[in-house]
Amino acid sequence: MNTIFRKSMLSVAGLAFAGGVFAGPIAAHAATPAVDAKPAAVAVQSTAPKPQGDQSHITLNGEQTANVKAIIAATKKAGLPERAAVISIATSLQESKLENLGHLGDMNDHDSLGLFQQRPSSGWGTPEQITNPEYSTTAFLKGLKQVDGWQDMPLTDAAQTVQVSAYPDAYAQWEQQATDLVAQYWNS
Repeated sequence: MNTIFRKSMLSVAGLAFAGGVFAGPIAAHAATPAVDAKPAAVAVQSTAPKPQGDQSHITLNGEQTANVKAIIAATKKAGLPERAAVISIATSLQESKLENLGHLGDMNDHDSLGLFQQRPSSGWGTPEQITNPEYSTTAFLKGLKQVDGWQDMPLTDAAQTVQVSAYPDAYAQWEQQATDLVAQYWNS
């Protein structure tokens, strides 16, 4: 039995016990006839992992929101689920704050460009391709699909396996905002 289901069942059992202790004596003296009891449905929580650690949040401008929508559109076009969009958006939040960055001169990290800070010298594509939100998202998703079990692993591990960042745990801080953005824009 998985942990979430077991905890749900224990919670229901605890409520039933508490209800019997507190309502039992009152119900025993009630003049209402007994009713046939039917099993209650148990709500099972989502299997999506909880965000790891402290969460960060930024307020998005129009360009950043358009990039969120572009990432979601590319994810849908690739036939991947919402979890892939969450991982993609969290990765882009960490790498570029959802800004489609061109070459930043001395501030540039090697030759990193675009939403995901992909590098032409590492084979991600040409500068023109990497700065195209649909192309860069598709390239990221292609890498994500090659990660065995990405759907069930912590977001930061999935993102790090694709990105190979010097800061492997940094992606986790964006999971809640990415989840909220996907929930907001997935069906719009």
